[in-house]
Amino acid sequence: MPLAETRLPLSSLLRPTAPAPGPVLVDQLGRPLRDLRISVTDRCNFRCTYCMPRDKFGREHAFLAHDEILRYEEIARLAQVFRGLGVEKIRLTGGEPLMRKHLDRLVAMLAQIPGLDLTLTTNGALLARHAAALKAAGLKRVTISLDALDEAVFRSMSDAECSVSEVLAGIDAAAAAGLGPLKVNMVVRRGVNDHQILPMARHFRGSGHILRFIEYMDVGASNGWRMDDVLPAREILTRIASEFPLEAIDRDYPGEVAERWRYADGGGEIGVIASVTQAFCRDCTRLRLSPEGKLFTCLFASAGHDMRALLREERSNAELAAWIGAVWQARGDRYSELRGQASASAQKIEMSYIGG
Repeated sequence: MPLAETRLPLSSLLRPTAPAPGPVLVDQLGRPLRDLRISVTDRCNFRCTYCMPRDKFGREHAFLAHDEILRYEEIARLAQVFRGLGVEKIRLTGGEPLMRKHLDRLVAMLAQIPGLDLTLTTNGALLARHAAALKAAGLKRVTISLDALDEAVFRSMSDAECSVSEVLAGIDAAAAAGLGPLKVNMVVRRGVNDHQILPMARHFRGSGHILRFIEYMDVGASNGWRMDDVLPAREILTRIASEFPLEAIDRDYPGEVAERWRYADGGGEIGVIASVTQAFCRDCTRLRLSPEGKLFTCLFASAGHDMRALLREERSNAELAAWIGAVWQARGDRYSELRGQASASAQKIEMSYIGG
């Protein structure tokens, strides 16, 4: 099965297609469509070495012009169409989503869609000033990325003029605004920040926040990924359990990417996302929408499907739904399960462009 999406002629995508058996839209592997990640901007105030590293000359990225990205009204309209196709959860991402001006306006539009679980992922640097407005607009939860508590390690990995204290202030502001339970994501890279695993566990233990450890992934083509840099989830858990005994917890829902654990003494919950060593492609229920309206069926895809053109041609919602349905029904992506085969060397879209 090829990794890149099956590209269908535009004419066939716009023709109404027979619905999937029953009320659930499924792909080639029988996976239902349940989650949509919307990248609202390709810009970021961090240059994390595993996501949006500077090139060797320190040159700036070539970002999209404002008129190229989807307008809030276009995003809200698409969200309604996706909801009608079975999407239950939308996560706003970037780049850094809080760099998009007046994001609370988009949140307010999306919050009007019945039955939608609306969340956001952020690096936290701007969260303290926006948390209350986002909550008031209807945002339900937030996930914050934080890869180290040690200032030098944090600045080295983020490559930005931001301090750990600013991110922690954002976490506190989000909690105070009621955007919980908060999830804090730590990407673990062997020999870079793996010595921060226990300090992070100690800091967030008992806080009510859920700390999640993510294996360093081979996203995009610019982060210089090597398997030797991956610290397997099993080893992460072993290190934590050496100080704090752990007990396994069942997943909350089918397709949840994190394996859940709790401290045996009641000190809270952690998670590990083992997308490299324990691929979970067979449960993946996600689509991703880029800032300028390209639809990607996998985080590791090499090409997307252009929705912006259809929106600006004033296609009907029924036509949009048929188009999306055809893309999902043709989906057969399972990159992480095939990692290491020849197809794994194919050019992949950068994570900073479509979110994690």
